Amino acid sequence: MMRILGIDPGLRCTGWGVIAVDGGRLQHIANGGIQPKPTLDDASRLQIIFDGLCDVITLHQPNQAAIEQIFVAKSAGSALRLGMARGVGILACGVNRLGVGEISARAVKKAVAGTGTADKKQIQDMVTHLLAVTAQNADAADALAIAIAASNEAGTAASVGLELGRGQVTGGLSAAIAAALARDDAGNGGKT
Repeated sequence: MMRILGIDPGLRCTGWGVIAVDGGRLQHIANGGIQPKPTLDDASRLQIIFDGLCDVITLHQPNQAAIEQIFVAKSAGSALRLGMARGVGILACGVNRLGVGEISARAVKKAVAGTGTADKKQIQDMVTHLLAVTAQNADAADALAIAIAASNEAGTAASVGLELGRGQVTGGLSAAIAAALARDDAGNGGKT
């Protein structure tokens, strides 16, 4: 069984989610958000994020991690601040000798919802369907989605030597999505 930590970096809230993958079965382990007080300076906020992620890694013992790649932010300042939180996430993994892959937001959306243009609500709904859990907040749902996408890519990588970040939907994840949708249909009496 492999445990994967997904990280959705942010200075206001860094979402995290840990899942276990056993064959084609996905299992929720834990999720949450690290939310430093907005009145703190950046250095203090980054320290809180670092410490929080280190605690998550120590507690849940993931085998690997995945973090969202930087996307074009609204402004250079926003991109810089997002980059700082992302760097701290990568550092927390590195300090704990945990390999971390990068995955684009588009690849996460495609892997989890089947389309690279899925909105946040669609991603949250699919995370709920796949893991049978409601995430603590939107950032934690995004982190779980990152972990789910990485689990698919890790399985694909093991079989054909691909790198994290390509966002393909094959094998175990497709089966997990089909099972989750079937479970949901059964709960609704077959009505969609």
